[in-house]
Amino acid sequence: MRRSFVTIFMVLAIGGTIGSLAYPVFYSYPHRFDAVKAAIADPGPVVSTPWGPLSSADRDLVVQVELDGLWEISAGRQAIDRAPTKDVEEAGDQLVAGHTDLDKRVRTLAGDLAIVLPTQPTAEQQGWLAQLTAAQDGEYRTLFANLLREEHGRIFQQLAQVRSSTRNTLVRDLATVANRTELGHISALERTGYVDFDAVAHGATASPAAIPTVLPVPSSP
Repeated sequence: MRRSFVTIFMVLAIGGTIGSLAYPVFYSYPHRFDAVKAAIADPGPVVSTPWGPLSSADRDLVVQVELDGLWEISAGRQAIDRAPTKDVEEAGDQLVAGHTDLDKRVRTLAGDLAIVLPTQPTAEQQGWLAQLTAAQDGEYRTLFANLLREEHGRIFQQLAQVRSSTRNTLVRDLATVANRTELGHISALERTGYVDFDAVAHGATASPAAIPTVLPVPSSP
């Protein structure tokens, strides 16, 4: 009986000692769980830079902005050449101007942060360009407006997420500028009068089969 009492006393004493040592670590450090939360949200490697930590989500955003420019500049130029309405032409012009500016910013940022950028659109993006090239007349107008509107909606959400979470000042600045640019493009595409919001909401515009058979009336001649 005495031996059991001694054993229990020793266990309690050791536990108290460990607790007293752990207390300053866990309760005097107000952001003790930040690293854990960051690791859960972003399991990829984080690199230290003079402008703050660079996460995998940060790098993915920079690459994605470049990829969007690689195919959307071409889509914008095509819209300018083939524009059947003033609004479609203006939307194409905004795509070219906006992504040309973003491309310059991205290339400078990538050089500073040692991020390798793609040099050509993805196979999927090339397929979208091929669809636009093959489309004619009303089919082209509808596909252009809806395909570009859907893609801008996706990157717009990604920009907002990274903008709110990044700890890198260069990436934050890029996300801020890109956010404004993408919103301007979304508004320009919607002004064409050809955006099918139901199709965009369901992500159904990447296929020619999803093109509405009844064409909407553009907002201006």
